[in-house]
Amino acid sequence: MHRYEPRANETVEDFARHDGTSVLPARPYRPQDKAKVESAVQVVERWILMRLRRQHFHCIDDVNEAIEPLLKQLNDKPFQKLPGSRASSFAALDAPALQALPAQPWEWASYKTVRVHIDHHVEIDGHRYSVPQNLVGLQLETRITAHGVELLHRGQRVAAHARNAHRGGFTTVPDHLSAAHRAHLEWTPQRLIHWGNGIGPMTSHIVRRLLKERRHPEHGYRACLGLLSLAKKYSKPRLEAACVIAAELGTTRYSHVRDILANDRDRQAATQAPEWNSPQHAHVRGPDYYQ
Repeated sequence: MHRYEPRANETVEDFARHDGTSVLPARPYRPQDKAKVESAVQVVERWILMRLRRQHFHCIDDVNEAIEPLLKQLNDKPFQKLPGSRASSFAALDAPALQALPAQPWEWASYKTVRVHIDHHVEIDGHRYSVPQNLVGLQLETRITAHGVELLHRGQRVAAHARNAHRGGFTTVPDHLSAAHRAHLEWTPQRLIHWGNGIGPMTSHIVRRLLKERRHPEHGYRACLGLLSLAKKYSKPRLEAACVIAAELGTTRYSHVRDILANDRDRQAATQAPEWNSPQHAHVRGPDYYQ
């Protein structure tokens, strides 16, 4: 932390924003950065704490009751080199600028930098929260409280959600998504399986596997849609043949099925010559001939 550009930590700055005040931070272990504060501490120690050092207190209320008259005497005590006192200076300068406390109490928050995934969500403690689609790939600052998640870009709030502790879950605002991603929300496992049945039994099998192997069916929607869309590019029969090969290889990944089609492996399997067998007729010597 530089002497001329000290910076308060994020929690202190958040508290100051909430209460509409400002903080003039000082470097740690540098009392010279806050000389007036150090001087005020010495005055309180000399005029209040020293006078109470021999007393015994049993609760905080007793301490406050003993401090109150001594504090009033200290604040009413005239300055040595300036006119007035601490009390009169407060009444003239500070009191007119005081504002009411915010209606909502300040809530402690933690901060974290996250990157927006391609699906328009950021991940916080295992749960994903949506942000506007134009922020994909950018880094955002998150303010996380016990009840909410606030996402900021360059100091401006771009999204806010209620906190959700469901790991692997999604909290999504449809307006944050592109038209294509909003369409994903309308799909159900039954619709995807029905589409797969229209292509072939092995395609339907792969779709079911994709949905089953994900922690939540929504996680497999994109892979299923990608798989099924291959029929438009390569035809339904070729996609079904590629799914047969993928199943024989023990894979259900969209990228593997796509590569099978891109490399024409489904056609190679279909045109592969069958194993040749010698015909049986009278002119062929059997193995006994050579004994």
